[in-house]
Amino acid sequence: MTIQEIRSATVNADEERLLEEGLQSVEDAMLKVVNSDVTVLRDASQHILQAGGKRVRPRLLLLAYLAAGGTDVEYASPPGAAVELMHTASVVHDDINDHGVVRRGRPSVNAKWGRTFALLTGDFLFTAVYELMAPYGELNRDLAAAATGLVEGETLQAWAVKNNEFTRENYIRIIGLKTAALFKSAGSMGAKLANASEEVIEALSNYAYNIGLAFQIVDDILDIVGDEEKLGKTAGIDLEQGRGFAAVDGEAEDIMESVKRKLMSGNRLQEARDQAQGLVQMAIASLNVLPDSFAKQGLVDLANLIISRDH
Repeated sequence: MTIQEIRSATVNADEERLLEEGLQSVEDAMLKVVNSDVTVLRDASQHILQAGGKRVRPRLLLLAYLAAGGTDVEYASPPGAAVELMHTASVVHDDINDHGVVRRGRPSVNAKWGRTFALLTGDFLFTAVYELMAPYGELNRDLAAAATGLVEGETLQAWAVKNNEFTRENYIRIIGLKTAALFKSAGSMGAKLANASEEVIEALSNYAYNIGLAFQIVDDILDIVGDEEKLGKTAGIDLEQGRGFAAVDGEAEDIMESVKRKLMSGNRLQEARDQAQGLVQMAIASLNVLPDSFAKQGLVDLANLIISRDH
């Protein structure tokens, strides 16, 4: 190895160590902030958090932070925890709406504690975000925008289903709000925590938004073709509620049967995969403004993992 290669390997090892330390700090921060004196809130919150999950959003935030030149992962970890808690709160509420009984390979909060306590647990997780983000000033605007988008997306989705308006155009708008907006906030906050330039902030925001769109498209594909044991959640529920590509032409009939017929015939499923792949490639291209590093490669790997995952 040359001196340059040795130095590069050392830097990569340091960044890898920082990433793992940051992810552990995220876990610690989440469990600490939900340690309520109200037993049912503490137990239900720990139940869903200790089930694990992909932790895609905090990983994205930490990788963006490191790729933009950040080094203090203890400083960046609470916003990473806040992003993951916001996502977790939303899935607890989703399982109420969808009657989901399995989440992350465990009984859902709704199945274990019932609708009322699941609703309150989701609310508790949302309020924990405030505590984590209190020291971070203007970054709260990024997360607030994501929270607004999440609620708007879920509401638009319900409206579209009720009014037989679940078109492809509305589908993209919905997933941009309910999923990609939170991804975008993770990318932008990671960059801003590192005091990155506007160019880098925009690049990481665009990267994160596009992989957020791809993530949801793949998630909806897996709801059709995935195995429930691999998915770790009740399969098919999103589509039964009119999500994904359900009723894309606005036909009022049994949604699940309609989806199966539409997407399992011809090349519609492949078109969705191609769209997700295109979004991932755009995301990766936006990283060109960043210098090569372990963290930048980590962002590339994360994008590719999103498109290739089977759960």
